[in-house]
Amino acid sequence: MSLPRPDDFRAAMSRFTSGVTVASAVLDGIDHAMTASAFTSVSLDPPLVLVCVDKSARFHQAITLSRTWAVSVLAEPQVATARWLATRGRPLPGQLDGVPHRRGSVTGAPLLEGALCWLECRTWETYDGGDHSIVVGQVLDLELGDDADPLVYFGGSLPARFGEEPGRSVQ
Repeated sequence: MSLPRPDDFRAAMSRFTSGVTVASAVLDGIDHAMTASAFTSVSLDPPLVLVCVDKSARFHQAITLSRTWAVSVLAEPQVATARWLATRGRPLPGQLDGVPHRRGSVTGAPLLEGALCWLECRTWETYDGGDHSIVVGQVLDLELGDDADPLVYFGGSLPARFGEEPGRSVQ
């Protein structure tokens, strides 16, 4: 039996609707952030979440070495931010200059303003997941934001907002 082709697997997985998050960390005084839809809760006691990070992404080194990180669960109006932080090759210095954020009180990681909630985490364990690492984090602190519609990912893309130009960056 042969395994599914990567393109077929990607097409099948695009049919699963997921929320959109931004994972963030600070490494050597530099902010790192990455859009992630592969995020979920794992356990209530202790409170654990996981995020999957591509091993070739520069964020992989940041989350692996810092061992403390944060997750901002995005609201629908944050679609441009999600696209910007999913852009490969964007400049690392100043990548959050056009993104309203504040520092987490526990981890110091960036927390994106306007998110539905924020979680600050310490790495509990990291598992091999093929071309990704599965990073499980213990939630050290959390905060709920305002009620708003969530940003969702479906069909391999984020929804367009009314009046948004394709390719618009967050500046």
